[in-house]
Amino acid sequence: MSDLIVKAAVKDALSDHNVSADFYDSLNEEVAELLDDAAERAEANDRKTVQPRDL
Repeated sequence: MSDLIVKAAVKDALSDHNVSADFYDSLNEEVAELLDDAAERAEANDRKTVQPRDL
């Protein structure tokens, strides 16, 4: 699976915290699931365009 997140951006967003190396893999998996769910919702509503409401 390709990376869906930018590690540097995550690290910047969490600059007040340490980030473990395996956190990025888990976050990437969560984002992938979120995207899959949004795509399924769009398809269920007979749309090819994923919209914010699909989140």
